[in-house]
Amino acid sequence: MVVAFNVTGGERGEWAVLHVSGELDLVTSPVLRQRVHDVVAEGRHSLVLDLSEVFFCDSSGVGVLIAARRLLRSCQGRLRLILPAEGAVDGSHVNRVLGALGVRRLFDVHPDLASAVEEDSRPLSA
Repeated sequence: MVVAFNVTGGERGEWAVLHVSGELDLVTSPVLRQRVHDVVAEGRHSLVLDLSEVFFCDSSGVGVLIAARRLLRSCQGRLRLILPAEGAVDGSHVNRVLGALGVRRLFDVHPDLASAVEEDSRPLSA
């Protein structure tokens, strides 16, 4: 079975939004890394990564997420992650991987796009 990896972009107010779907792994993570760099190069420093349709993430995918966080912080930007509302606490594969590696607390995680782009929004607890 071949699984398509896709990254589509959009905007929501001041936020750039990248919707990621498929497997985030050694082969596909450079695509996401480049898209994040493209967003920052365009001068956008508030980024939401919608990972609600990512069903597999390996260490190279986690590396891209950490690198994105580092890049945005270096330009006083913000990064927010979206994990599925019903799985954001315990059901999302990405959430489990981030938790298992002990890096979930580094990220501002939200259950949906509306929450992620809201200025007064509180992230889900780590």
